[in-house]
Amino acid sequence: MMEWLVFSCLLLGVFLQPSNTQNVVPDTALNCCEGDILLLLDSSGSVSSYEFSRLLHFLSELLLPFSLGRGQVRAGLLQVGTEPQLEFDLDAHSTQPGLQGALQRTRQLQGDTNTEAALRLAQGLLARAGAGDELELPKVLVWLTDGVQPGMVDGPMAELRREGVSLLAVSTGHGNYQVLQRVVTPPIESHLYFVDIDDISIITEDLREAIIELIRVECLRVVQVSSHSAMLQWRPVLRSNTDFDIFFRYSSVLPGGGEGQPNGGASSGGQYHRRTLSGDASWVELRGLQPDTIYTASLTPNSQSNHDYLNTLSVTFTTLPEVLSPAVVTVADSGPDRVRVSWGPLQTERVQQYQIEYGALPSGQVHTIRLHGHQNSTLLTGLEPDTQYLVTVSALYSTGKEKAMSVKACTQGVLPALAELQLTPVGRDAVQVRWRGYDEGLRGYWLNWERGETQSPSRPASSSLYLPPGSLSTLLTHLAPSSRVCVSPVYRMARGEGLCCTARTQTGLILRAHIPGLASIQNFGIDSHSTHELHLN
Repeated sequence: MMEWLVFSCLLLGVFLQPSNTQNVVPDTALNCCEGDILLLLDSSGSVSSYEFSRLLHFLSELLLPFSLGRGQVRAGLLQVGTEPQLEFDLDAHSTQPGLQGALQRTRQLQGDTNTEAALRLAQGLLARAGAGDELELPKVLVWLTDGVQPGMVDGPMAELRREGVSLLAVSTGHGNYQVLQRVVTPPIESHLYFVDIDDISIITEDLREAIIELIRVECLRVVQVSSHSAMLQWRPVLRSNTDFDIFFRYSSVLPGGGEGQPNGGASSGGQYHRRTLSGDASWVELRGLQPDTIYTASLTPNSQSNHDYLNTLSVTFTTLPEVLSPAVVTVADSGPDRVRVSWGPLQTERVQQYQIEYGALPSGQVHTIRLHGHQNSTLLTGLEPDTQYLVTVSALYSTGKEKAMSVKACTQGVLPALAELQLTPVGRDAVQVRWRGYDEGLRGYWLNWERGETQSPSRPASSSLYLPPGSLSTLLTHLAPSSRVCVSPVYRMARGEGLCCTARTQTGLILRAHIPGLASIQNFGIDSHSTHELHLN
């Protein structure tokens, strides 16, 4: 009796330890999982010794609840340095004391951050780890990095994902979010973490739960759902050579608790839709579902003997409300005579055609365009400048249903053009350029000309220069013979109409280009502006 009391006191003392030593996790986490966890730890010189020790302590707490060994969870540690170093393999530790001691003995490598080489090594380790296993067990790679110069990781990470490895990342520095969000396995919100090294313990539970969700022995989950379909995944996955079939069934749950068939009709006998899948299947897509409907799905082995490998799993989900196109219409690329109209979502299997009607407000002529159902944008041309249009996009569905949405679109006004351009030769290969424009809305001037200093006289090099709106002249030197000089006004949205002259560098000859009424000429946008060119001798 006394021995039992002593043991109880000791056990109570363990549970009362402060949380900053070793967290005690609920027993439900101990035997829930089976799979491989490979830790990819940044051990390069960009990580301070303090940060490295905090990362090791974080990993110690992260792995503490798992039962280790074959049939449970296997954990390995791979360090990233100039050359990758395998600290311990997946089969190295089958007890928590052994794993915790190995983490405490881990020393930092320093050197460069050669993550790409480490990933190649990780790929081989994880491939060999599953060889010979009867069940295809889940594999997880957890990458801990300070975010400094991770290198070309997209390729190796993509190969790991294709091989079924789930990728999670923790960044303790100013990592490149675009790179990290590309390489991790969705969902990003539970598989990618940015955290200060001093606060890293706050993500321990969330990261552990994300790992548990990936390596839980038996689970059926909905990974994607829409108004008419759902994608389901499950574990474990049986190998095809075991010759197991999986019996799959699902039915809708109608308001009031009654059951129905997937087509939405009543089911007097409570029948289920059944699908038979091969034993190595890991996912299925259910199609033809009804929108805004609750469904139940069950995954069941097709014989009693197969229950040794997989118990019946069930999941309940609700399809999304139906969204008919067009649900959104946007206007872009506006110019004086054109505007691009886009709409969505694209529903090629259900929409036969789109009809676009547009006319100038308040009472302009209405024009109509008909497009195939696979298109989701069109360019409207021949419009009047500085005019407001009403644009209506209508979808005609194969069921006969129609839906329309209207927006207002405005074309740009015509931008004032350059009024005058004058070239005065100054010496042998230079000219003084003078011009005159209009001040309203002007942001500056854009000059282009051909230089004479080039390796290929037959193909003179081109130069350009931007000048502020107050500049009305400049000196150009080292011009090519008969160099073409162009000046265009620049406004907030685009370039205006420009003028060009071909320079003749004869002393005393003045070249002028002046086009009365040029301000009324239409502008064609900043990337392809128009100019009037005069060749003067």
